[in-house]
Amino acid sequence: MSTTDAEGRMRNWTDKATTDRLEKDVAAVKSDIAALTDQITDALNTFANSAGKQARRGYKQARDNMDSTLDDISDRGSAMMDAAQDAYGSVEETLEDAITQRPLATVGVALGIGFLIGFAWRR
Repeated sequence: MSTTDAEGRMRNWTDKATTDRLEKDVAAVKSDIAALTDQITDALNTFANSAGKQARRGYKQARDNMDSTLDDISDRGSAMMDAAQDAYGSVEETLEDAITQRPLATVGVALGIGFLIGFAWRR
């Protein structure tokens, strides 16, 4: 009996040592997983901050480009409007001069244009 009893104690002592070692290993693995989780969280936060900064920079650059383009279009539109007003003034002066210098020819041209419009309107 003492042999069986000694074997039982030895087995219990071995099982207890194995259990303690496994518990320490599991605790170490949990600690490693927690450390990896922290590292992954830090990496993701860094990535998110970097992506946010890059998105804001891209948005600012796009807005600046759009503002520049709109200013350019506005300047071109103003220049075209000025040119159109100058051309209108020039045409108006030319017509006024023509009417003043040749009133009968102007009335004849107006009647001819009216006749053509009337003829085309009937069809």
